[in-house]
Amino acid sequence: MSEEKNKEQEFVNPIDIDKVAENPGLLPYAHHSSSAVIKPEDKGKIKGRALMAMAEQTNMQMDQIKAQIELLAQQAKKLQVRREISEKIYLAEFNFDPIIHQVYHFYLRKNGMGVLSLVAPEEWGAKVPYERHIATARLLADHTWEVLEDFLDDDEEL
Repeated sequence: MSEEKNKEQEFVNPIDIDKVAENPGLLPYAHHSSSAVIKPEDKGKIKGRALMAMAEQTNMQMDQIKAQIELLAQQAKKLQVRREISEKIYLAEFNFDPIIHQVYHFYLRKNGMGVLSLVAPEEWGAKVPYERHIATARLLADHTWEVLEDFLDDDEEL
């Protein structure tokens, strides 16, 4: 009789074991009627938006870098022109001692020899005694020349 009492006292779970989750919090769907709604994400849409945002951001950064490169190229070109004209000015003929911060005009004669002058092209009157006005420059304190205006073509060399 004691065996019968044990059998009666044995608990029988009325819930089917095949219909119970061991870890309900990890299920990709709500496991009972009052659970939070869980909607599956469209991974293709998420990746597409992420790729579009990434492309937009990197394109914006590439445009900034291109603008910086163009600025550096312009600065390098100006520096190159400044150096070339400065070298030509120091090789040119001038019969005076240039004064710092004074503006001068650099000309070429017909024979190709450079001349530094205080006289601007418009101050010569009807006849300019030189073949060509190359640049207007100012002598800086470190004895380099700041080219204020050059009349060279973009690809022309002195």
